[in-house]
Amino acid sequence: MHIIHYLKLGFFLLLEFIKNGLQRCLSQIVASTRSTSAEHTASEGWKTAESLRTYQLTDGDVAMVTIQTSSHDFYVEFQRLLQCSEYFRALSQSRMREASESLIHLEHVPSHIFYNLLEFSFNHSFNVPAEELGTHIQVSSYLLAEAFLSECLSALSDHLSPSNCLSYLNFAKDIVCLEMKSTVLTYVSRNLLELPDVFRCLSDDEKDDAVRLRTGGERCVCSVRKENLSTWTDPETHQARFLFALQGSKGDDSWCPITELPFSSDKWCFTVVVLFNYLYIIGGYRQRRKRGWEFTMASFRFNPFTHTWATTSPLIKHRRHFSAVACDGGIYAVGGWYLDSLVSPDSCTAMYTAVERYDPWTDSWRFVSSLPLTDFQFTLSLSHDVPLCTSLGQHVYVLGNIQRTGEVLLLQYNTKLDVWSELRPTLTRADANIPALYFLGATDRLFVIGGNNSENVVTSYSLKTQMWGQVCGVDKVALAGQGTVGDDHILIPSIEHNAVVRMDLQTLSLTALPPLPVSTRYEAAFYLHF
Repeated sequence: MHIIHYLKLGFFLLLEFIKNGLQRCLSQIVASTRSTSAEHTASEGWKTAESLRTYQLTDGDVAMVTIQTSSHDFYVEFQRLLQCSEYFRALSQSRMREASESLIHLEHVPSHIFYNLLEFSFNHSFNVPAEELGTHIQVSSYLLAEAFLSECLSALSDHLSPSNCLSYLNFAKDIVCLEMKSTVLTYVSRNLLELPDVFRCLSDDEKDDAVRLRTGGERCVCSVRKENLSTWTDPETHQARFLFALQGSKGDDSWCPITELPFSSDKWCFTVVVLFNYLYIIGGYRQRRKRGWEFTMASFRFNPFTHTWATTSPLIKHRRHFSAVACDGGIYAVGGWYLDSLVSPDSCTAMYTAVERYDPWTDSWRFVSSLPLTDFQFTLSLSHDVPLCTSLGQHVYVLGNIQRTGEVLLLQYNTKLDVWSELRPTLTRADANIPALYFLGATDRLFVIGGNNSENVVTSYSLKTQMWGQVCGVDKVALAGQGTVGDDHILIPSIEHNAVVRMDLQTLSLTALPPLPVSTRYEAAFYLHF
């Protein structure tokens, strides 16, 4: 019992220490807000009528307490007050003189702010002007009035803007209010790339928190058509111009259209990449010109929190069926061939060796070290991006089939050093018959899915031991498009299932997700957090 008593007393003394530390600041609030409170308060009657400063919910004879604030006294039902504030609960359990005399001194607290707190706590009335949210949050945080603080923070979320969020963040740090700081950082996080100047002003820890918060929402499987070759007369063309998300309760999931693609065209070719929980579609679409048709290079960014699209800088090279991967805070575009028309590649079609890096903060592309392809070429494919790419840590990994030998070659790019290297050993035809490569993804290892005429093939490469794992044959399935790695599985579109399929990385078994609203032709499957 003595230990509990000392803990309670220590807690209250801590509150008193905070009170003394903040008293000077709160006294300044009294002076600054006294002149503006009259025009913002719904009713000024409480200032002259003692009955309007009396708060009692329970009929009959109940314990009341007098609270002296900056300019007015309030008479409040004590038990209800204890439910509103941890500060008063700690005070009631202490042996301080205020607790026994039913008189609490809060002269450093502005009266109109305390009035608003009581109105909310007793009458469920919230009437705080937007320009006074900061001071109300400061007082409610100091008094540990959780419900009122939560309501103020909710109002602050709606009031935050690019022009005021930094000042509110600094104010939150000045008053040591973690809840207010979290509210502001959440706003910055939801609009991360729309606020590059604000982001640059954050500390390193705050930047990390803002980026981390973008993946705190519900994670959904999403799909979008990467390439469309049909015309406007095809009814699927209109339906295929949507980003879909798999939503619903377990066992009752269905694909829902989230947003329409931000361009008007019947033919397009894009590669999809997710960076900082933004969806980028990068490529081009067909537009009519004076002398016929031509493909326009374009890049768009979708924010799942605000459901808005933004136009971003297009690639330097005109690419088709290239890979794009997020790594080290940027996007790397690798491979593909010239985007001009939608004809199939032939023996004269050459894959780009130039590699581009996109900086989301400056919205610009630049060239980095090219693919180290000198005396050989990778096999091209119309069913997948070429070469396949993934990332892990600060490295980008590239996988491709060498045309001349049929070997599977794995390359590693160090984003810090801007250097390419070849990972040995290569996977020869004797090791595995994989003339077609469908997927490359990274967990603790690199997972590879490919196929031949009779079966699909799954294997992996250990970056720690630099050795290929067991080569496993699985049922032949027509996989086409762009997949992604989950916690313990791979998601990849399947033409045969007309759906996105889920491959368990342990058992290699396939499970089809609900059918997409459009035919599966050349889709991308990925995750977004909403």
